[in-house]
Amino acid sequence: MNESAQPRRQSQPEGDSTTDPVRQRRSVIALWTGRASRAGYSLYGLAIVLFIVAFLSDWGSGFSTAITVCLVLGSILLAPAIVLGYAIKAAEREDSDVERRRNRGSGEP
Repeated sequence: MNESAQPRRQSQPEGDSTTDPVRQRRSVIALWTGRASRAGYSLYGLAIVLFIVAFLSDWGSGFSTAITVCLVLGSILLAPAIVLGYAIKAAEREDSDVERRRNRGSGEP
């Protein structure tokens, strides 16, 4: 393949995530959002397992309390994690669109 047909890449683009404090902060938030999502879904899964175990055995108040706690904590973790996850994806998509428009204006493909 002809090398001149391939787009030229800069060694360090202007919006590089290693130098941009907004992108650094966004990546930290994305990391914690992923952890909160995993924990929230794990708590939902645990609630389902506890429900099945409680259903198959003699249902006690301890099972009811544990299931309720898992569902409440899972919801508390998942609600903001889902919203922040979508917000981060939208911000990254917007950044890439802005960079693409900037590159088109400067004559780069």
